[in-house]
Amino acid sequence: MLTISGLRYRHGNRLILDNIDLQVGAGEIVCLVGPNGAGKSTLLKCVNRILSSQHTGMTLDGANLQDMSRRDLARAVAYVPQHTGSAMSLRVADMIALGRAPHRSWNSSEQDRRIVLDVIERLKLHTLALRSYDELSGGERQRVLLARALVQQGRLLLLDEPTSDLDLHHQLEAMSAAREIADIQCSGVLIAIHDLGLASRFADRLVMLKEGRIVAQGHWREVLTPQHIEAVYGVSARIGSDGDIPYVIPLRASTES
Repeated sequence: MLTISGLRYRHGNRLILDNIDLQVGAGEIVCLVGPNGAGKSTLLKCVNRILSSQHTGMTLDGANLQDMSRRDLARAVAYVPQHTGSAMSLRVADMIALGRAPHRSWNSSEQDRRIVLDVIERLKLHTLALRSYDELSGGERQRVLLARALVQQGRLLLLDEPTSDLDLHHQLEAMSAAREIADIQCSGVLIAIHDLGLASRFADRLVMLKEGRIVAQGHWREVLTPQHIEAVYGVSARIGSDGDIPYVIPLRASTES
């Protein structure tokens, strides 16, 4: 579905991403993990063409992302940023409905309204639906932006730290919604996330980045090794699991970091 080949992104003299090769299949969740500054958010912005990448080939279902019109890109790719930005004085229901804009003409159809109401129910946002978006907390806004992306029904969903402002209950809810979108809509989902436990719980594959390069990728058992954790995060760690759900306990900072 999504294929990235040789992605490079440079900001001034600094190389942020270097020779990234990555694939996300239909119905697959891939989580980007790594420390601050590893290039996770930059990678998502390059895929969504917020940033202009260099020396790359990016295709979605065989179509070159660089050749897509903005409207076609918005129909195919839904993006939830890490920061909610300035508040808008729209009702929550209307904010969520903006996600249908790439698909509709002048007016919303009955199908548009049904999709919006379904997502509001799925994310349990009905108690917020008539409130103004600018009155919400940071975590509530993050859930609304996730809902806006879900109603977009893109073939690819990009989530940048979707759980960072959420409590434990809503973290689980947000990641469960992403899993549901992958399973039911057969969309590909690419998530930048710090929480290694949540990433491993929901992802089909982890991609570990450091300084703009991929260090390891695969099942969490292949990626979350003491050697990779020390090389990427600069800490020694104990890694265990409860069934197929891992946990990582940092022990001490590496003397070489």
